[in-house]
Amino acid sequence: MNIALALPAVGSARGVGLFAGFFGGTELLVIFLAILVLFGAKKIPEFAKGLGQGIKEFKKASSDVTNEFQNAMNQETTPPPAAPPAKASAPPQTASANPPSSVPKA
Repeated sequence: MNIALALPAVGSARGVGLFAGFFGGTELLVIFLAILVLFGAKKIPEFAKGLGQGIKEFKKASSDVTNEFQNAMNQETTPPPAAPPAKASAPPQTASANPPSSVPKA
């Protein structure tokens, strides 16, 4: 028997999603029961809540980054204002050039 005939094509008329052609109703029921037995009925809603919050935060961060990128691309870049010319200052004086007046000259 040909393998292509044994497995339905992904996205075919029978299968809607990626795994729809591979898992039937009975297989999915067995998987859900196994998850229920392994984790218990109390932990599954907690996992789902945490997963939902994680997806929500990821979408928010993704949209924030996209908005920030679009704002940066749409913002007009203006050249910075010209700095005023620096004033020429007198060179620093040294102690030997101008001795303090309180020291008597010899």
